[in-house]
Amino acid sequence: MLNMIEHASRAAAPDTTPELLIVHGLYGSARNWGVIAKRLSDARTVVAVDQRNHGDSPWCDTHSYEDMADDLAEVIRTRGAPMDVLGHSMGGKAAMVLALKYPALVRRLIVADIAPVAYTHSQIQYIEAMRGLDLSAIEKRSDAKAPLEALVDDPALVPFFLQSLDVAGKSWRLNLDVLADEMPKILSFPEIDGQFKGPVLFLSGANSDYVAREYRPKIKGFFPEARFAKIPGAGHWLHAEKPREFEAAVRAYLDLAA
Repeated sequence: MLNMIEHASRAAAPDTTPELLIVHGLYGSARNWGVIAKRLSDARTVVAVDQRNHGDSPWCDTHSYEDMADDLAEVIRTRGAPMDVLGHSMGGKAAMVLALKYPALVRRLIVADIAPVAYTHSQIQYIEAMRGLDLSAIEKRSDAKAPLEALVDDPALVPFFLQSLDVAGKSWRLNLDVLADEMPKILSFPEIDGQFKGPVLFLSGANSDYVAREYRPKIKGFFPEARFAKIPGAGHWLHAEKPREFEAAVRAYLDLAA
């Protein structure tokens, strides 16, 4: 079972309000989504998960989207009712496969800055950077900041990566070996039949090219009710770059689709 962090408001939401499941992207964790999850929990219970090979969830030998979708399905069945699902990047692909394989488990779907297509860019350089950090010399998380910045092409990503550093254990809460081996699967999208006919929002950063207009026919083939929206001034990490705008867009869609 995946590790879950539950956010529930003291003012209980009506019994008819579905819970929201948040699924992070590659190298992320449930803790990355803490602020947004807590804010959204004023209207509904929010459950953020660590995906397999991330955070405090089990390490596995595989990291396919079918596997990740099955993990999410187990979480939803444990919660006892269909959920609204929000997934970013790799988490968005996992959420799409979940909806296509198990449509009865998903009420509404929000896909943040990703499409059901194969991408050509690699994320392996970040695994190499994390492997290149001498963890034996790290006594506190801040000690790792400068050395990791020297190894990463985008310094803004360093605090994000460091949330997965187990300082006391001198290790990463990421199964870097399996993620490296499975990178071709992570960058691709599985061959899968079916449609999810429920409401779907593809929410993208206006400065990102991950959800190009030419992908829309394929998106509509899987998700005929798909809508599209962009957050101005945001790139791929839209929830971190524009958290208030991202929260507002998610909240407005969930309220609209209620």
